[in-house]
This record gives sequence, C-alpha cells and structure tokens, in this order.
Amino acid sequence: MAQAGRRAGVRDRRGRGMRGPAILPERPGEPMLPTPRERFDDLVLDLVGDLENRWAGRLGLVEYAVEDAPQIPDDWSSGTVPLSSLVRGSGGQPTRLVLFRRPIEHRSETRADLEALVLTVLVEQVAELLGIEPGDVDPRYDPGD
Repeated sequence: MAQAGRRAGVRDRRGRGMRGPAILPERPGEPMLPTPRERFDDLVLDLVGDLENRWAGRLGLVEYAVEDAPQIPDDWSSGTVPLSSLVRGSGGQPTRLVLFRRPIEHRSETRADLEALVLTVLVEQVAELLGIEPGDVDPRYDPGD
C-alpha cells in the first residue's frame, strides 16, 4: 500500500532522492555537463589564450598540453610529484609545456584554488621561458599560491 503523499510505483526506500541523471542528454551516450577533465582543459585554454595574447611575440612556437599524471622514473628522489614539464624546443621542434591535471587537482580544494594554481604554474613556466620574473608575465600572479 502506498504512503500518503507518494505516488504508487515510486521507490525511495533509503531517502537518497531521485536516482539517475538530472539532465537528459540531447544525444544518447554523451553527458550533458562537461566532465572534470573537460572543465580543466577549458580552464587551461582560457589562461593560455591570455598569456599567448600578451607574449606571443616573445614566446615563439610553444605547444601546450595536459596529461593526467607525469611518468616518474624509478630513481625519482624528490618527495613531490611535478605539476608541469617544460621541454625547450630545438631546431624545428616547438617548446612543449605540459600541465599534469591530477597532481594539480589533488592540491586544490576549491575551484578558485584550482584556477589560481593553474595560473601560477603556467606563469612560472612562461617566465622561465622568457627569462623574466613571474610577476612581470601576468599581474594576477601571486607567489603565495
């Protein structure tokens, strides 16, 4: 027998609320909301776009990438996992700047922390490439992050 105020056939035995997606996708099999990986990639693209607009003339050819995690060699002696990798280009090869998503996300508690850390990592790597102080690369840079 159904309880008063509840429709027959609706099950919520443990009080967890509605089950299943709250938003139905337009195309079956594709999520309606961006995944955490897609949101991270979008954040990096926005920040890289800002830096490229400001420093394109001095940076030269730089290839930006996001990988989930670094491949750490067995003889790694540092107690921390790197957040990024910078490989300077030579000859016709572009410089390659890689951000490692999982270590960055692991160090961030909130979305604001994540945005600040991604900005910090990008600015420090671009400053290294240009041979200038990180504070000169972007006014939003805060070395305390």
